[in-house]
Amino acid sequence: MLFEKSGLSEKESFFDMNLRVLHIVEGTSVDGPGLRTSIYLAGCNHHCPGCHNPDSWNPQGGEERTLDELMAVISYNEAPVTLSGGDPLQQPDGTRALIRRIKQELGYNVWCYTGYTWEEIAANPKLLEVVQELDVLVDGPFVQAERDISLRFRGSRNQRLIDVQRTLASSDPTTPTTIQ
Repeated sequence: MLFEKSGLSEKESFFDMNLRVLHIVEGTSVDGPGLRTSIYLAGCNHHCPGCHNPDSWNPQGGEERTLDELMAVISYNEAPVTLSGGDPLQQPDGTRALIRRIKQELGYNVWCYTGYTWEEIAANPKLLEVVQELDVLVDGPFVQAERDISLRFRGSRNQRLIDVQRTLASSDPTTPTTIQ
């Protein structure tokens, strides 16, 4: 377990972690269904040509925010949450802790955008641990040659909307269950 390895209890870890946050958009409808709170995290090493947010690549960008600060904003908005960036999986410990707190304390639906594919995540125990409580993962790098503005909630045809809970419950969790 992540917390056992760190020497901290799970509760201490959830309250002591920070994330580098670029921006919080309250009441957005472009990062998932309905009105959502979108949190854009700093750091991305995918550097996709044509990226809509290259300012997010710097892992030291934005400002450091505590999980308590983020939870206060999320709770105030009373809306589902989307984590984007940058790539939230490049801040794995804080992202994992934030997802868990959202699910346990508020019970909100959580989406996450990442440049990693599901197959890369499934092969990496640390990344798989981060996403295990998500509802939907939008996976894969943005590919300029596959750009398609008619797609809902993603920018290129290679990216998939993955039902994380159905995928993990399936007989083959290395093969993602996608949604339309």
